[in-house]
Amino acid sequence: MKIAETTPHNTALHELGRRLALLRKQQGFTQANIANEAGLGVATVNRIEAGQDAQFSSWLKLFKVLGITSQLDVLLPEEILSPMAEVKKQRRQTRVSSKGTSTWGDGKS
Repeated sequence: MKIAETTPHNTALHELGRRLALLRKQQGFTQANIANEAGLGVATVNRIEAGQDAQFSSWLKLFKVLGITSQLDVLLPEEILSPMAEVKKQRRQTRVSSKGTSTWGDGKS
């Protein structure tokens, strides 16, 4: 299931918990193993995977054990440009990508 802005809060938590459980299992961890490695209680891991609310610090501990902490940069990039900076960046990229593609009407580029 894809999580979108319109996804209800509880549905998103259940989906994230399901995904976390799948990743944990793919990496060969039991709930007890990952809880121990992360310094959490098994009940906390169980709650998270069941889609119940949990502290973000608990999620971060699990991400670290699973080796996915660096992927948070995709979610919240280090540098967030202002709307005007975004427009200027897009204009620059458009100019760079369109260089050399003009046609003069005589069949030559």
